[in-house]
Amino acid sequence: MALDPFAAKWAAFGWHVSEVDGHDLAAIIEALTRARRPETAPGKPRVILAHTVKGKGVSFMEASDGWHAGHLTAEQYQAAMAEVAR
Repeated sequence: MALDPFAAKWAAFGWHVSEVDGHDLAAIIEALTRARRPETAPGKPRVILAHTVKGKGVSFMEASDGWHAGHLTAEQYQAAMAEVAR
């Protein structure tokens, strides 16, 4: 289901919107720290949109909607763990 322009929808309802790479832990921490500061958008609720890719880092799962609620076999689990451990 297409939600774009997602950030603009939040902003239209008066929210302060921050967007971040949801695979970048340092960027997420920075966005959370910034959002907690009182001077960041005084009087407005804040939302952080983390852009992610389903299955990131696992070749046979990445960007595949079929894995949203899928179950791994023991062999697939081992293969996935080997890929993300690199």
